[in-house]
Amino acid sequence: MARATGKSEAVYERLKGDIESLRLRPGARLSEVQLGEELGASRTPVREAIRRLAREGLVDFVPGEVARVAAISLGGVRALFEFRMLLEPEAVASVAGAGAADGRVLLPFGELLERLEEFDESFRALDTAAQARSYQEFYEIAESFDRAVIAACRNPYLARTIGDLRSQTVRLRHLSHSGPRRMLTSLEEHRAMLKAITQGDAQAAEAACRHHLAQTLQALIDSLTGNDLAIGANVQVDVAR
Repeated sequence: MARATGKSEAVYERLKGDIESLRLRPGARLSEVQLGEELGASRTPVREAIRRLAREGLVDFVPGEVARVAAISLGGVRALFEFRMLLEPEAVASVAGAGAADGRVLLPFGELLERLEEFDESFRALDTAAQARSYQEFYEIAESFDRAVIAACRNPYLARTIGDLRSQTVRLRHLSHSGPRRMLTSLEEHRAMLKAITQGDAQAAEAACRHHLAQTLQALIDSLTGNDLAIGANVQVDVAR
């Protein structure tokens, strides 16, 4: 049983990573047999992993068909960001407020700000092709920031709800950073949030977070509607939903 559970976890992590990074495209069929052969696993751990991903909203079960990677729709993206707008600005404001009262709360954010500044300097020195290859480093910084906010948030219900949305937001991150220009804009937005938090300025942190979410939503809309052809041409999107 322990081995089966471990195998299911390994399959889950692999599939989740492939979906979040868009290596498995929205709408892609997920055959238990085919995936089992590719991943060296029996159908049971593959089935368990797919069901787990379905509970997280990353997989859909279509009647009469095998499971598919959940589609990305404009309506779904807008709904997700409306919800995030209600949650995340409040969370970063509470973290900044807590940091003003207890400087230890701010330590991870100070370290992240230093990492961001180092990345910014190195990123701007690269040519366009090299910049595209370095996106993953920024994704890791952004993910660390999100996790730090969740960890430092004093409201456990708020932190848990934001955490539950991570799988959806990570997948969309790869769509929203469609080029070096947006990457640099997002970098500035994260710098603003980090500076506000490290200064214990709850109001500025909330405003910076709200601005970042609004800009990210617009970048996603541009990508999904084909205004950004480099991304829009390669991603299945249900415009009606």
